[in-house]
Amino acid sequence: MKNFLKEFKAFAVKGNVVDLAVAVIIGGAFGAIVTSFVNDLVMPLIGAIFSVPDFSTLSFTVNGTAIMIGLFIQAVVNFLIVALSIFMMVRALNRFKKKEEAATQTPPAPSKEELLLTEIRDLLKERK
Repeated sequence: MKNFLKEFKAFAVKGNVVDLAVAVIIGGAFGAIVTSFVNDLVMPLIGAIFSVPDFSTLSFTVNGTAIMIGLFIQAVVNFLIVALSIFMMVRALNRFKKKEEAATQTPPAPSKEELLLTEIRDLLKERK
């Protein structure tokens, strides 16, 4: 049991797990902001364009069952905004990582053949 607790503690305290927990919390808050943006700003504008005061009530009936197309469209718009935001964030992070990797890369050490050729070149220069 002690071994299990040690392993669990090592897992739970690792940086990746903590980073993931923070990301989930921030993602939840971001999701709430996007949902509010869609429900309170975007959908009323779309509703005004289509002369529907409450877009979430937009529906049609099939055999007595209401199909809530307005709610579905709201969910799709919400998803598209979140997906676009995540894409832009990942894209920016990837660009930053590429620049960082390019700056930290050192050129590989020359091979024995290159060193020998350099020495021969230098000797030939001295002859002239």
